[in-house]
Amino acid sequence: MASRMEKGQSPWARFLAHLFVVLVAWTIFIKYLFPVGFALASNEPWATYIYWDLWPAAHLWLAWALLAKPRYTRLLAIGMSVVEIVIISTLFSWFLAEPEWSIWRTNWFVNKVFVLVGFVLVLGTALFRPGSLRS
Repeated sequence: MASRMEKGQSPWARFLAHLFVVLVAWTIFIKYLFPVGFALASNEPWATYIYWDLWPAAHLWLAWALLAKPRYTRLLAIGMSVVEIVIISTLFSWFLAEPEWSIWRTNWFVNKVFVLVGFVLVLGTALFRPGSLRS
């Protein structure tokens, strides 16, 4: 028997939700676990290389919403996508004007490329296939 969350799910919405769960895990590794491990291995304070933010929590919320489909899912998808696309595009324009290809900035850049692609897919879905975001 399918769980309540899986009833009426489009495979595409499930894919997007799982994509964001993977992005959350990857982001936590890239932004928190790897920098902490490196700092400790280098005998530096554990938080030396961490860029703190709560985006992984927001991305996990979106993943949950794509599966559970509360009434606000489409608005959340559009709002979060637009905000993220604007932020990432702005950060990319600043970064690419004077790129610094250190391990930290390269990790950040690669992570943001995948997050940007994820949000472009979510925004496209919310705008052009809104029915897939409803229960």
